[in-house]
Amino acid sequence: MRRNSDKIAAFFAILFFVIAMPSKAQEAQVIDRVVAVVGQNIILQSDVEARYLEYRLQGGIKGSASTIRCEILEDLMFQKLMLNQAEMDSITVTDDQVNADVDRWISYLISQVGSQENLERYYKKTMPEIREELFRVRKDNMLVQQVEQSILSNVEVTPSEVKKLYNSISKDSIPMVNSKYEIAHLVKNPPITLEQKLEVKDRLYKLRKRILGGERFSTLALLYSEDPGSAKKGGELGFTGRGEFAPEFEAAAFNLRDGEISEVVETEFGFHIIQMIERRGDFVNVRHILLTVKVAAEALQEAYNELDSIATLIHNDSLTFDEAVRRFSDEKDKVNGGILVNPMTGGTLFDASELDQQVSVVVNKMKVGDISVPVSMKTADNKDACRLIYLKKKTEPHKANLKDDYTLIRDMAMQKKREEIINDWISSKSGKAYIRVCDDFKDCDFRFEWNFVE
Repeated sequence: MRRNSDKIAAFFAILFFVIAMPSKAQEAQVIDRVVAVVGQNIILQSDVEARYLEYRLQGGIKGSASTIRCEILEDLMFQKLMLNQAEMDSITVTDDQVNADVDRWISYLISQVGSQENLERYYKKTMPEIREELFRVRKDNMLVQQVEQSILSNVEVTPSEVKKLYNSISKDSIPMVNSKYEIAHLVKNPPITLEQKLEVKDRLYKLRKRILGGERFSTLALLYSEDPGSAKKGGELGFTGRGEFAPEFEAAAFNLRDGEISEVVETEFGFHIIQMIERRGDFVNVRHILLTVKVAAEALQEAYNELDSIATLIHNDSLTFDEAVRRFSDEKDKVNGGILVNPMTGGTLFDASELDQQVSVVVNKMKVGDISVPVSMKTADNKDACRLIYLKKKTEPHKANLKDDYTLIRDMAMQKKREEIINDWISSKSGKAYIRVCDDFKDCDFRFEWNFVE
């Protein structure tokens, strides 16, 4: 929940789940009760307390407990208004959609706490209870998100609105924009031979034979696995749901019985053998040993030499960097000149903090238009490769302006307009809906005028 009352609409941009945890009141055996009714939807005291405990765990909360609870209740009332609208507009989500969303959340939660047992212990609930609670909360959130999307579906900002917003900002409040980089690269992936692959598979088959002969899988994983995250835990990956593994790995893992060891499985990351520890429904806990296929030093040196020759051609104006990328690069991004895409924004500009560390070290020493010497890199599947890096563009730190930072200011204008529309929608609905709150909350200093029924 946002603490700034001027950004109430931001509540709806952060509609996250909260699994109800036992509050102090509940631990003292106080019976749960309804603290508010919005249309056909109720808000329980346990809903408020669960959110309050969640915020306390996050830290940094300012204000009295009663003020925070008032803001939480109003946040929940906003959501219930959205749910009422979903019912009126016959907006629905299927159980399959919700269950798929719940599966993703549970996989994420388990990855955060380490195991299903830790998750159950943290929330003091069984997995079926967690799923049931999460299903309810996620279904409500999915409905609310659809209502919000329908309210904001036609929102646009015109250039005049962008200019008006910018001119309304005091000079002291205009945001600073850090240096931005636009970078392209030309990548060479040294080939891996069939013989290299067969050699790794043979090593893994020998480890499998030793395990079948009585040696402990976990011991050999600790000694030989090249997955640093799991090797130190004897190869154990923890309970994980479908969709989290590479497809080939998942297919093999979910077909194993308890204690069974797979054949050698190839994925983009290398070769694996897998042992089933335990399966619980759509979640498995397995351990694995990963061996990767290394690029031969000779092949890597050949790639470096080729890149050096390409760089010489570019420096001699025999071809442009863009032409070189299209002719020689081994990456899929060669079609757009090898320009790197920022995964955070979908654009081509990077803040310094958003650059890959390998790239950042090189770019910091370059001027616009420079091409680096061949430098090493790791591909997405963790294989050795090398590349040339070209610094196409760099902006200096500056205060935002319409010429250089139009997209940033446009996004600010869009956010402001969205907030105003959501606020107007809430204002129009809050005075008309059937709303009742218990006496404990009637003295709250709410943001909106709620038409409470006595």
